[in-house]
Amino acid sequence: MPVAEQRRIPVTLSSSSVYPLGVAETFSVAEDLGYDGVEIMVTHRSETQQAAVLNEHAWRFGMPVVAIHAPTLLLTQQVWGSAWDKLHRSADLAQRVGCGVVVAHPPFRWQGTYASNFAEGIAEIEERTGVVIAVENMYPWRAGGREAAMYLPHWNPVDQPYPHVTWDFSHAATAEDDSYESVRALGSRLRHLHLTDGWSNGFKDDHLVPGYGNQRVVETMELIAQPDFGGSGFDGVVAVEVSTRTARRVGERERMLAESLAFARKHLGQQD
Repeated sequence: MPVAEQRRIPVTLSSSSVYPLGVAETFSVAEDLGYDGVEIMVTHRSETQQAAVLNEHAWRFGMPVVAIHAPTLLLTQQVWGSAWDKLHRSADLAQRVGCGVVVAHPPFRWQGTYASNFAEGIAEIEERTGVVIAVENMYPWRAGGREAAMYLPHWNPVDQPYPHVTWDFSHAATAEDDSYESVRALGSRLRHLHLTDGWSNGFKDDHLVPGYGNQRVVETMELIAQPDFGGSGFDGVVAVEVSTRTARRVGERERMLAESLAFARKHLGQQD
């Protein structure tokens, strides 16, 4: 009986990686560098919110949208109304652009019933739409040597009842967490991975090019590339989410993103 071919894990580019450039530049850079698709972070910019715009770019550049990042950041609290509206509209946008994953941050403690009913609410959205809500790991907020409880029930989704999780290496660094051990514990619950890096230095969320921080990124990538990871292999997507805002010289942003892609290909075993 023939052995089933191992799935090739897509490596995609987050639109946050080209900020302050826009959606068109995200698709263009992704195509030029050889990425497999894009993740769109919904922001105040209307182009990130419109399925027709995203579908036009996906067709023009041959780059599918593989994930929608819901506007659940502090900086996007005014986008798309209430907390539940943000998730419902993100799932609807995902359906309209043909992707199956929405990345969402855990609730803030002050968000009332949204926070207390979060697990049940995302299960309802998943059942209604067929879109996966992958809850992202965050980190504790620290001030004056003390931690502030900002998220409910917790910033770390590993021990929470979420069936689908997004793991971010930079957030793990800020939390002083071990990504390798956490990803291994998540197993088949890991649905999406933000490829980046960072330093365990208190509060700064670095979003470095992978390999430039102190997270166990290499080992973690090699772990999810194993055909038996989580029982039957990683059934998700790797999205490069690095900060290129410091890029000043011509081509520097592209170099950083090309290096990140090469890192992913190498440690997922995809180099020719």
